[in-house]
Amino acid sequence: MDKILDIEILSPEKTVFKGLAMVVTVPGVDGLFQVLNMHAPMVSMFETGIITVQDEKGNKIHFSTRGGVAEVLDNKVTILADAAEAKDDIDVERAEKAAKRAEDRLGSGDKSIDRERAKLSLQRARIRLKVAGVLK
Repeated sequence: MDKILDIEILSPEKTVFKGLAMVVTVPGVDGLFQVLNMHAPMVSMFETGIITVQDEKGNKIHFSTRGGVAEVLDNKVTILADAAEAKDDIDVERAEKAAKRAEDRLGSGDKSIDRERAKLSLQRARIRLKVAGVLK
């Protein structure tokens, strides 16, 4: 038990995850980073992607996120996410509709479409669908 991290993932709405883990992987702004036992203290921003928590038994738990800040201090990892969802919290139908809507916007020739916003919407929907197990 001496190689355990205390992990807390918080969104503005609720505590998304609170528990013990061996490792947590976070989508940092410069790429994925992992936190293990005895990690140096740090504060880092992270971006849209998938947070993965590996528990003491080796099970991986995935969470979709839209970014935020992670703090590591004394084997405690606190993740303050702009938004975060566990697999069971994802509304698959809503995510599929959001992906379709974004794809339609990107595929249209309409010059008034905010393409960057549509790309980000599509990215977020696909991440949610990956965490839900719908996309590979």
